[in-house]
Parts: sequence; structure tokens; C-alpha cells
Amino acid sequence: MNILDTNNLTIDFGGFIAINNVDFALKKGEKHAIIGPNGAGKTTFFNLITGHLPPTKGDVKFDGNPITGLAPHKIVKLGLARSFQRINIFPRMTVFENIQTALIARDNKSFKLFVPAAAQNRQETEELLALVGLHGEALEIAGELSYGKQKQLELAISLAENPSVLLLDEPTAGMSPQETAVAIALVDDVAKSRELTLLFTEHDMSVVFGISDRISVLHHGEIIASGSPDEVRNNSEVRRVYLGESDDAAT
Repeated sequence: MNILDTNNLTIDFGGFIAINNVDFALKKGEKHAIIGPNGAGKTTFFNLITGHLPPTKGDVKFDGNPITGLAPHKIVKLGLARSFQRINIFPRMTVFENIQTALIARDNKSFKLFVPAAAQNRQETEELLALVGLHGEALEIAGELSYGKQKQLELAISLAENPSVLLLDEPTAGMSPQETAVAIALVDDVAKSRELTLLFTEHDMSVVFGISDRISVLHHGEIIASGSPDEVRNNSEVRRVYLGESDDAAT
């Protein structure tokens, strides 16, 4: 069963068509990677899905319901959360406070006058800290964490909405090989424990081919291939435009 569908999704920036008639289906429970060269339209595609950009034409459905034109915060409330390429945290707040604030915002609550701030959503905050491996850093200032730890915090903030689908835009960008391995293992574990559907963009092909159930390849705003990792790996058009190999290259 598909949990996310796009139909003829297109966006035209004054004559430059960044996404062109994209039909895409994300199956419930799968880990699906979107790959492609720089400028292929991956982030733009995510922006269209999550309501950060209005399409020129086409539509998006989430769990069978149209979401085209909805504001991003309303789409999040439906169960479709997202992280961004650039870190999106409160750098001067503690790790605990970052997650707690996300939970309070989710519940449409403000800090209660006669309840100590640290007591609100405390149990769920601690559960998320443990889930992403940041329990030991709860009282550290978020902006002073390593880059990899900040990405773990951003993941926890995304999970505060209890999404059923999580979009990750370049989750390992800027990470060392060691940080990348930790981050991907964490994402994989979280997806399994929370029964999440994952849609992600990623530049590291070892990550893409290592954890994906399916892969779709964007090129000049169009999906040129979609299938299992083996099907995509052995697709001559993918090798030509993205992996830089000739048609007779070894697979």
C-alpha cells in the first residue's frame, strides 16, 4: 500500500522546470532513497512534497488524501515530518530543552505558570533522548555538540511529532566516515523501532545501496529509474548520468 504518491508533479521557476511531471509512489514501511547529481531537483522535490513550495501543476497525496497546497505545519501534523540539509536546532538551548520544546509545540501547549518548565513532557523527552543516543548529553548546550550529535538531536526533534513518514535530506552530509556509520545505524534502528517509512536523499552511495529497499534516480527533474538497489545499480542509464560509467562498465 502506498503512503505517499505524486502525480505529474511539476514546478516551473520562470521557464526553468526543476521538477517535470514526476509520478512517484512510496510504499508504507519501506526505506526509499532519492539520488541524483547535484542540481537534479532532490531538495526541490522534498520541498514540493512537504508544502514548502507550491507546484505549478500536479498533486501530492499522503495516505490517500490530497495535501497539495497545505501549509508545512499542517502536513507535519498529518504524520509527515522532515529534516533539512542545514542543521535546524536551537543552538543556545540545552539538548533536553530542544526536544522538550518540540514536544510542547506538538501538543499546542505553552509553558505552564505553576509547573516547573523542566517537568513538562519530561518522560517523553527522556525517551527520545535515549532513542537517539543523547541521554548523556541532555544538559549540554546544543550548539556546542559535534556535528554528528547535532544531527542526532535534529532527528529527535523530527520524531517529536510521532510521524509515520520521515523525510531526511542528506542526513550524513558533512560527516566523517565514522559519524556516517553511526548516523545510518541510528536511522535504521529508529525506523525499525518506530515502524517508520523513510524517504531520504543521500550522496554516499555505500549508504544508499546498503540500507535502501528501493531507489529512485532524479536527473534534470525527472525520474529516470526506480527499483531495487540491484536494478538501479545495473541500469545503464543510471551509470551513464550519475555513476559516471560507460554502458560496458563492470557492475
